[in-house]
Amino acid sequence: MGLLSTAVRDVRTGRFERTLAGLTAAGAAVTAGEIFFSHDGASFGNTMMWWPVAVVPTAIPAGIAAVFSPRAARTVLPLASAAIVANGLQGTYLHWRGIAQRPGGITRYNVESGPPPFAPLLASLVGGMGLLAAVLRREGRH
Repeated sequence: MGLLSTAVRDVRTGRFERTLAGLTAAGAAVTAGEIFFSHDGASFGNTMMWWPVAVVPTAIPAGIAAVFSPRAARTVLPLASAAIVANGLQGTYLHWRGIAQRPGGITRYNVESGPPPFAPLLASLVGGMGLLAAVLRREGRH
């Protein structure tokens, strides 16, 4: 069997834990960088802006550990991922609140020029990937 057909079979049978854990680590690295630069561009005007900069990168070592350790995939990765999901939901609230506090409230202009309303949900998706990885079966055990 080729590598691609093996990967497809693993996904179909729910054996995708290691791969999804690795993708979670990679996604967290990219997302953490994007969050840092976006919040830095806003001069970290609210101290709450530091939370995702601290929380999202926790999935990087947790995801890498989960690739190599089934135990880490069941313990550390879900904890880091749940924290990221919670922080993303909190960030969504804070971004919408920031938009609403702008002059004129929630208008198309304020949604387009204010804090990105859905960006924190993207971080939550990275956390969701980690939570999903934690409940899947590991590749290579057939």
